[in-house]
Amino acid sequence: MIKEFNEFSTGAMLKIANEELLQSYTTSRLIELYTFIWIKGTDINVEIDGVSTTFKKDKIVVLTPNQYFRFIDGSNILVYQFNREFYCIKDHDKEVSCVGVLFYGNTAISVIELNIKEQNKLNQLHKVFLDELDTVDNIQAEMLRILMARFIITTTRLIKQQNNYNNLGNQIDLIRNFNILVDTNFRKEHSVGYYAQKLFKSSKTLSNNFAKFEKSPLQIIHDRIILEAKRLLIYTDKSAKEIAYEIGFEEASHLSRMFKRHTSLSPSEFKKQLKPKLEKKY
Repeated sequence: MIKEFNEFSTGAMLKIANEELLQSYTTSRLIELYTFIWIKGTDINVEIDGVSTTFKKDKIVVLTPNQYFRFIDGSNILVYQFNREFYCIKDHDKEVSCVGVLFYGNTAISVIELNIKEQNKLNQLHKVFLDELDTVDNIQAEMLRILMARFIITTTRLIKQQNNYNNLGNQIDLIRNFNILVDTNFRKEHSVGYYAQKLFKSSKTLSNNFAKFEKSPLQIIHDRIILEAKRLLIYTDKSAKEIAYEIGFEEASHLSRMFKRHTSLSPSEFKKQLKPKLEKKY
């Protein structure tokens, strides 16, 4: 079952489907769309950015367009996918406050746990989605966007609760803005000082605001760099030198040292270790 909305004048697209949609990702490739995977039945096995992962039922996995995804197995899954033309999360961030938390947060994968109450709430919303997809008129697009905004607001509230973001008070906006800046600029800017200046803070003040958080600003920057390096090593034929240049290092040795601190392997060792696994998989 795949239901799809397309707006030809803008290129907007929304898909609502079951595991049939995920089965098209039999080999790892860019997900390319904002994606919610709601696991309603058995556990599912997937690969995200080269890492095989099992997710249990009653969870929603959130993916961004720049992540690599492969579906291994699972059933009774509900999938929502949309492009920027349908709903640009950055343009609508004042409405839903999801950027830097639900999308482009400080972890590679956002996972939301659902209790019975939240499942019922989202099940009702899903029924309205399906009704609206069958109602073709001149306000269908706007109605579907309103429903998606509601879905995003609900899931953003849940992930904030589950990660104790609400205890951070006003700090949450600073953390959100920092995460957004890092995801936008990490290929060129690697220092805490750059981001602190953009946020009109000193480096010390910025770090102090992350004291209750699980990661420091520098860790978040380095994690994002290493994630991108891994993606490029796994999914492209670029050399370590080319990758280093692409993500802002003048010398490949600088990336190599950082990579080894995080993974215990050099980029070339990581690539060599990965090659037999990729050959077996594909």
